[in-house]
Amino acid sequence: MARFSVHLLTLVLSTAAPVGVAVAQSTPAKPTAAPAPVEDGGTITVTASRLDLLGRASTASQGTITAKEVDLRPIYRPSQLFESIPGLVVTIHSGEGKAQQYLIRGYNLDHGTDFASFVDDMPVNRPTNTHGQGYADLNFLIPQIVSGIDYTKGPYYAAIGDFGSVASAHTRLANQIPTQLTVTIGTDKYQELYGGTTFQLKGDRRLLAAIDMSHYDGPWHPGQDFKKINAALRYSQGTSLDGFSLTGLYYKSAGGLITDQPLRAIQSGLIDRFGTLDPTDHSKSLRYSLSAHLDKPIGPGQFALSLYGIHSTMTLWNNFTHYLDDPINGDQEAQSESRNTFGAVAAYTLHNDLAGIQSETIVGLQGRYDNVLVTRRHTLNRKTVLDYCTLEQADGPAIDYPTVNTYCNADRVHLLDLSPYIQNTLHWTSWLRTVAGIREDYYHATDHSQVTGTGGRGSQWLFQPKGSLILGPWARTELYFSAGRGFHSDDVRGVFGTVPEEGTPLSGGVTQLLASTTGYEVGLRTDIIPKLTLQLAAFQQDFKSELVYNPDTGQDEAGAPSRRKGIEVSGQYHPFRWLELNADLAFAKPRYHVKDLAAYGLDAPYIADAPTFIYSAGILVDKLGPWSGSLIWRRLGNHHLSDGEAYPIDKGYSEFNLDIAYTLPHGWRLGVGVFNLFNSHDQAADYYYTSRLKGEPLEGVTDFQTHPLEPRSARFSITKTL
Repeated sequence: MARFSVHLLTLVLSTAAPVGVAVAQSTPAKPTAAPAPVEDGGTITVTASRLDLLGRASTASQGTITAKEVDLRPIYRPSQLFESIPGLVVTIHSGEGKAQQYLIRGYNLDHGTDFASFVDDMPVNRPTNTHGQGYADLNFLIPQIVSGIDYTKGPYYAAIGDFGSVASAHTRLANQIPTQLTVTIGTDKYQELYGGTTFQLKGDRRLLAAIDMSHYDGPWHPGQDFKKINAALRYSQGTSLDGFSLTGLYYKSAGGLITDQPLRAIQSGLIDRFGTLDPTDHSKSLRYSLSAHLDKPIGPGQFALSLYGIHSTMTLWNNFTHYLDDPINGDQEAQSESRNTFGAVAAYTLHNDLAGIQSETIVGLQGRYDNVLVTRRHTLNRKTVLDYCTLEQADGPAIDYPTVNTYCNADRVHLLDLSPYIQNTLHWTSWLRTVAGIREDYYHATDHSQVTGTGGRGSQWLFQPKGSLILGPWARTELYFSAGRGFHSDDVRGVFGTVPEEGTPLSGGVTQLLASTTGYEVGLRTDIIPKLTLQLAAFQQDFKSELVYNPDTGQDEAGAPSRRKGIEVSGQYHPFRWLELNADLAFAKPRYHVKDLAAYGLDAPYIADAPTFIYSAGILVDKLGPWSGSLIWRRLGNHHLSDGEAYPIDKGYSEFNLDIAYTLPHGWRLGVGVFNLFNSHDQAADYYYTSRLKGEPLEGVTDFQTHPLEPRSARFSITKTL
């Protein structure tokens, strides 16, 4: 990899003429799985964060983020690209090497649960993950090669399956990028080197190459010493309607983890605000993938095919409860997995005119297979693997039991998800269209515990009808009525009982492979006011089983049924060609929705870590002379901290981020990003659970556990475009 890096950067520096076009100008490819109707061709002539989908959208809340906003937004970490999705906040409760937290529509989606993420049609979410169900680590993504993001909300889209019933995002990769080299340095020992180019081959063939290397200590004590390398190689030819692409991605990282810490340890001076009780917590990750796309007109319709193969490994060393379970050696554990994922996405689109009624029918088939080894070990100072494990008891102290081949638990899991679907759109009149779809998921899983020798095998079918009614446009305004059924898969170790804490607690019933959800949404989008685009959506969504984060084990568990009701308002105003003002307001009422709360160990219907509101606002400036940039504000609202309890309540946090760029002659550009501009002392994440410090009672202390926002920091970059 080191030789490849040097060779690529040499090519970047030695290329004498501009090659390709900017990411912001690349033509978006039609995704084979994402339902957002991205148009081909055309040029966005004003600063625009989202495409105007009036007349094309099937719901009030779906949308497309343009490459322009991807280029202009201040990005602290790659996953924050998704904060361009209205009503979504991305935060963190641990180190850079772990997947971030996603919050939207009154849901704490933890590390990706119920937020389906795709890059180049490859699923990012990992079912039956060692740390969290649906774990979605986007550290492998290079922002400079992103050409746009198509997003959805709610279970209303036939092409969206596992984990996508609350929200989804399809990240598209560019076929061409400029020949460019960027060097970035920042406070808290941040360094980054990016290089990318496009080689124009014979005819319409192209070869994109990019590499990104970074190091970051952060404000933490000790420093994280987080090192990351990403590389991409993409061959493409033809167009988005008749073309082919083959993409290889590589990612490797390692560094410290400073997870949420007991507030009492900070207040007593045992550690400072950016310190940790266990400085040996750590992460390491590896991911490489190969994906291929074929788009081809066949007969009267359009055929699209995507194939992918992914290999990933990860280990997280975390100490969540310190000395609660093991008062001698502490509670640090190593969560590891090794995963191979293979899949395909095929779709055939047919347009017809039936007696003057325009019809579009999409018939698709999706398949995914995962082979994964999921393990947990009890460790001391990361380097020492202990020969015993601790098991929590509901009505008493934890008990010790011996390891098997050093493992507390080790499961070999095989997962298969096959999903045929069909969706039809009918334009009945100029002011009436309908979208109707059905999806059938067949999920099969096997699990064998190498520790206990137990296991299980099972399968489940889930039928999912979906539909929308759209009225308009009248006065450049459309009304939307949508309903549908979706699901998320559950950790199969809880389904088959090999790791009991992954299942439904107490008398809630047996954990199913697939937990279904039903959603309803009404809304509108309008351009009636000149230069202003507005979207409004009111929704209700019910889950048969809420996935709940258990901070004691650092994993997700299947929980009680739940309901969310909410309303979202988004607007983008373009007073000038070079300026956009945007704002997003989202309100939600999250509650458990079950008569017998006690059956799930709950006293009240409040859901932990589920926000009641999320606000954001931004100013985007593009090509105001040599100037461009953005100022983004985000606000995560109040939320309950203890499941089933009204108190305590966390106030959330507020943060401003700024990015400014100045273009110089001869292809030079200077940039500065300032994060947490006003140096907020809010917490990026708060929890409320039991942990134990040395010298405290054996039963531990239930207290706030906090992870602060990073203090004000700056990153300075210089870019040369050839």
